[in-house]
Amino acid sequence: MQLALRPEDEIFRREVRQFLKENLPRDVAEARAVGVSVPKLLLKRWHKTLYEKGWVAPAWPKAAGGTGWSVTQQHIFQEECAQANAPSLMPFGLSMVGPVIYTFGNDAQKAQHIPGILSGDVWWCQGYSEPGSGSDLASLKTKAVRDGDTYVVNGQKIWTSYAHEADWIFCLVRTDDQSKPQEGISFLLIDMKTPGITGRPLVSIDELHHLNEVFFEDVRVPIANRIGEENKGWTYAKFLLAHERTGIAGVPQSKKAAEELRRIAGTERASDGKRLADDPDFQAALADIEVKLAALEITNLRILAETEKGTSVGVEASVLKILGTEVQQALQTLAVEAIGYYAHASHRERLEGRSNAPVVGPEYGETIFASYGFGRAASIYGGSNEIQRNVLAKAVLGL
Repeated sequence: MQLALRPEDEIFRREVRQFLKENLPRDVAEARAVGVSVPKLLLKRWHKTLYEKGWVAPAWPKAAGGTGWSVTQQHIFQEECAQANAPSLMPFGLSMVGPVIYTFGNDAQKAQHIPGILSGDVWWCQGYSEPGSGSDLASLKTKAVRDGDTYVVNGQKIWTSYAHEADWIFCLVRTDDQSKPQEGISFLLIDMKTPGITGRPLVSIDELHHLNEVFFEDVRVPIANRIGEENKGWTYAKFLLAHERTGIAGVPQSKKAAEELRRIAGTERASDGKRLADDPDFQAALADIEVKLAALEITNLRILAETEKGTSVGVEASVLKILGTEVQQALQTLAVEAIGYYAHASHRERLEGRSNAPVVGPEYGETIFASYGFGRAASIYGGSNEIQRNVLAKAVLGL
């Protein structure tokens, strides 16, 4: 794998950097991100800017409305966005269901959904996990029964991120309970305004509302909203999860977080009164994370280079998922340790936009504990790291 950038890639980097300098609004860049991204109104504005530039879907093929960029260009774009503090776009449409629709959907489904995903006018959420069916997703029980040209859906989804802000949900439902678990699942696209759908908020340990329970009671969904064949939804779900786990490595974001930690270390003091930047234990802990991050970056680039050659992402995505979330959580833990007792302060009302009271402690401490709390789920969502290790043990080691 060639790691040195070509002259044309350096030109592309300068183009991206200049665009961000001229078009990324200051209030968007300075917005504190907790959870997936910044508040919806700010994020939609930035989404629209990228859409109008034609840069909103870097990983999509040009024929589907994407940029057609090389893997190297995608990597450069992600790095520059992280360095400029550009927020990550909501992934459920662009990184998850969008690729499923343009790969497996019919022409009518593409025409209906792809434009809204690209423009950011339609927001999506993911209906996978259920009570008792998280890591063992194939045991899901939400059922869809045919009735004429519709399915009647009954059941419950849980840990549904941003369902309270979503216009549509993509769901795995059971359409055959007589077959093997993986063979009786279908993939449905459901309008969240459909009668019979109700949501209930779940406030997580960061004190904020990202997650929800979603209940389906006799919800009628047109059969035309099914992706691909009935009972073949597991195939489409695996395709989606491979895309999700590839992007979940979060290398540019973790590199930015490590830089921020070094900046904090130049300000914060250890218990002996010395700067953390001069504390050997803190520096050793951060250096250890940065070594793992460097290894993760090379692994990520190697896998992306293979995909550019046409090789599909397989079990390698599990490596990125495990290492990426471990590095993310280690950085978040060290950030909490760095600000010490200021991590005890609750900034919930500020983060929810209901208060303009001053931050308790340094400004950079406003989101550190909230990000730490939200980040505890990173090793669980997208397939828990324990399950990913099992996948690698079977597929790579033959255990």
